[in-house]
Amino acid sequence: MTAQARADKFTWPPERIAEFNNAWGNGRVGSDLVSENDRVRVWQLSLKPGERIGFHMHVLDYFWSAVTAGKSRSHMHDGRIVDTEYAAGSTKHYHFMSGEFMIHDLENIGDTELVFVTVEHKNSDNAPLPLNAS
Repeated sequence: MTAQARADKFTWPPERIAEFNNAWGNGRVGSDLVSENDRVRVWQLSLKPGERIGFHMHVLDYFWSAVTAGKSRSHMHDGRIVDTEYAAGSTKHYHFMSGEFMIHDLENIGDTELVFVTVEHKNSDNAPLPLNAS
């Protein structure tokens, strides 16, 4: 069963499930693509309190670093809802084997602006996703 088929069994609101199902192949993993070359894509993500970036798909090895402290909530492609607290400078690295992926959204549930820098490595086991999805 694909992750998309499982989404219909989530306990999320119907509009969130529909948005999730439309996220397949959305490689826009940040608010703004600030740099890209043959090796990396560098993204900035800024979310004011209550703001949310919709579902997007990660297939490339990447890391994010929190520029500011704050709190977030993510709805994950496996049905989990994950709340996270960040300190400025927090960093996390991800690696995806061929065919692996992660789909999630990110909502600022704190009272300060959340700012992240995300760097995707284009020489990963999976090909980069197109950036035409918004």
